[in-house]
Amino acid sequence: MQRVCFLLKVRADRLAEYRERHAAVWPEMLRALSESGWRNYSLFLREDGLLVGYLETEDFDAARAAMEATDVNARWQAEMAGFFESLDGARPDEAMRPLTEVFHLD
Repeated sequence: MQRVCFLLKVRADRLAEYRERHAAVWPEMLRALSESGWRNYSLFLREDGLLVGYLETEDFDAARAAMEATDVNARWQAEMAGFFESLDGARPDEAMRPLTEVFHLD
């Protein structure tokens, strides 16, 4: 099982709305994530907009590709793009760059 952690930056003026949107994620998006192999997926948001994402999956590249193939992902990413800083033209899911794990207590 791969453990994946990534960072993104939510715009300071959109923090409240970002939280609201994630309190009611579309059921079809939740289903697509699960069916695509995203497990134990969590997002953590700091007051300055730092977003920390964590998930577990058998194969992160395959899980991302499976989501890429869904219509719901394209719609969700288009709706979420305006919430983030420094995407440089990429969608939020494309901007996820996994951090290197240096320690795991197991």
